Amino acid sequence: MSAEPLMAVVRIRGRTGVKPDIKYTMYMLRIRRKFHATVVPATPSFLGMLHKVKDYTTYGEIDRETLVSLLRRRGRLTMGGRLTDEWLRENTEFSSVEELADALLDGQVKLHKLGWIKPYFRLHPPVGGFKRTTKRGWNDGGELGYRGRAINELLRRMI
Repeated sequence: MSAEPLMAVVRIRGRTGVKPDIKYTMYMLRIRRKFHATVVPATPSFLGMLHKVKDYTTYGEIDRETLVSLLRRRGRLTMGGRLTDEWLRENTEFSSVEELADALLDGQVKLHKLGWIKPYFRLHPPVGGFKRTTKRGWNDGGELGYRGRAINELLRRMI
């Protein structure tokens, strides 16, 4: 299918004082609370949404190891319970979490289109805290906005 990179999006700032159009965009991205994350393909429409919410989130290209860890440790099923290899083998065409991660990275499936997995991940605050301020952009000495591959290090500290 498509070969767009997969973008991980993490909400860093809370819910008060957010403009309605930005709040609605985050609602559509399914990052409704602080420290919620999701993964979306890097299509022009999603990139436009990410640009709109850049003052409340951070995002970048996720790698395979981080995605597997995210799905294994923080993936939840809509009917309750954790995402496991056994459940995937019995109920889906995927035989393991790694196979699901590869399908997501290759663009064969989209996380928000799968009905049996929650399209967001509830994360912890980062171990060791944020290294920079959460009120400025990544290129400006802060934590917000596009950070490229550095998102993987942040996600590993939050899982």
